[in-house]
Amino acid sequence: MLLPSLGLPHLSRLNPPRSTDERLAGALVWLLALMLLVFLAWPLACILVKAVQDRAGQFVGMANMLAMAGETRLLDAAWSSCRLAGLTTILVLPLAMAFAFALTRSRLWGKPFWRLVALSPMLAPSLMPAISLVYLFGNQGLLKGWLGETSIYGPLGIVLGEAFYTFPHALLILTTSLAMADARLYEAAEVLGAGKLRRLLTITLPNSRYGLLAAAMVVFTLVVTDFGVPKVIGGQTNVLALEAYKQVIGQQNFGKGAVIGLLLLVPALLSCGVERWLAHGHGATTSGRSVGYRARRNPARDILLGLLCAGICLCLLLMLITAVAASLIKLWPYDLSLTLIHYDFDQVDGGGWQAFANSLELATWTALGGAGMVFLVAYLLEKTPAPRWPAAVIRTLALLPMAVPGLVLGLGYIFCFNAPGNPLHGLYGGMTILVAATIAHFYTTAHLTIGTALRQIDAEIEAVARGLGRAWWTSCRRVTLPIVLPALLDVVRYLFVAGMTTVSCVIFLYTPDTVLASIAVLNMDDAGDTAAAAAMASLIVASSLAATLLINLLGWWLKRRTQGWRATP
Repeated sequence: MLLPSLGLPHLSRLNPPRSTDERLAGALVWLLALMLLVFLAWPLACILVKAVQDRAGQFVGMANMLAMAGETRLLDAAWSSCRLAGLTTILVLPLAMAFAFALTRSRLWGKPFWRLVALSPMLAPSLMPAISLVYLFGNQGLLKGWLGETSIYGPLGIVLGEAFYTFPHALLILTTSLAMADARLYEAAEVLGAGKLRRLLTITLPNSRYGLLAAAMVVFTLVVTDFGVPKVIGGQTNVLALEAYKQVIGQQNFGKGAVIGLLLLVPALLSCGVERWLAHGHGATTSGRSVGYRARRNPARDILLGLLCAGICLCLLLMLITAVAASLIKLWPYDLSLTLIHYDFDQVDGGGWQAFANSLELATWTALGGAGMVFLVAYLLEKTPAPRWPAAVIRTLALLPMAVPGLVLGLGYIFCFNAPGNPLHGLYGGMTILVAATIAHFYTTAHLTIGTALRQIDAEIEAVARGLGRAWWTSCRRVTLPIVLPALLDVVRYLFVAGMTTVSCVIFLYTPDTVLASIAVLNMDDAGDTAAAAAMASLIVASSLAATLLINLLGWWLKRRTQGWRATP
């Protein structure tokens, strides 16, 4: 079947490109660049401004930074954050590497199932593993005897909770890294007499060093900037993210909160710098002559890796199942009878069922509005003659959220949009500002996904359409959009789940009328209603899973209707 028609006129009726189309595209690029400046660059600039002001708003220069540099509490929090992040990285990286090796370099049975379970923590808010650990190893936990005199409330609980939260992120990176392999290297090594261990040390690990270091940087940064796990199970352990929350919410000291926000930017910026340096020196491991690697049959290896995957998946499922079970049990662990009383959210503090409805609304608007904006931005940059300066601004700002933790972005939003003199002050406290913050926080991943898909389409399609006098939106609607539809649906799914599970970037922005389910989990746990918090977290997982399955089904149906030309005749 032929490529879908552009509806082009006969070649004898060629018209020059219509300047109106280009002017419209240029105006849209300027508008989108302005939106990114307002909702991303401006809030971050406000953090820098607030860091050099006192409580009265007077300029004090480096006074805030110098004062906090001498505070033992802040230094201890910074050291705790780095130490816990390092321990989590040491724990997660080998496990994720082994799991990724099993998925890509073995003939393990049921790989789709193992992968699905391993990525399931992405559907849950970061507070959920902390709640599960409390039910398992807390003061009234079923397995509290396993830890002896060691308390789960502290570094041990934070590391275990963060390991659950960060494992799928490391796995995605390492799976991609290991999937690209040239079988010729292994064949040559085998012919030269290299054993399995030597091939692992001289071929597999060196070729995947970029993925290993990138995964380590991602895990470290996520742990340093995470707010949920330390808040629930950290006990007396203080970390930078909690310190920022206490300064802003507890003490209303915005200057010190801004300084801590700048400190939280350091590991993220270092990670980005290391990643760019590694990418610059990282050569391609595959070429046009490469031969795809296919694992040979090795029962002993597959059984060993299968046991490892089963053990990791069992731990991940135990955390999810524990939270769900706790939400259905009347009084853990004394009365294990089943009940739905904990789902009566209107009887406990936290926001009631309205919080869950707000999260669904936030996730829906984030998914639809965010995906639409990301696609429009990427399309105008890649497929139209975009104006130079706004295009450069967009390309720069599109990568900025990758280096900005959610808590820092939330601080920027409260400093920026809560200022009475801001003409957009009316947005503060409403759903619009929550949607804008969530889209801005997760913008980079969505932009790179769509941009990569668009760059795989031959630019001649748009060039021919312009040459034949068709508007750019015609070729976009009839050809480009159907081709990149799978990537666009991936972005919709990603943004919906992010909207349901986010905590850090909205912790400073909600009001009693716009409280979210993920925030309600935190508030319920603070109020002592841990079972209700587990119930709300379970609903977040269930709704994220349902949306994922629905979007997958929609993608299958749309693919059959719009991409039939891909099928082999």
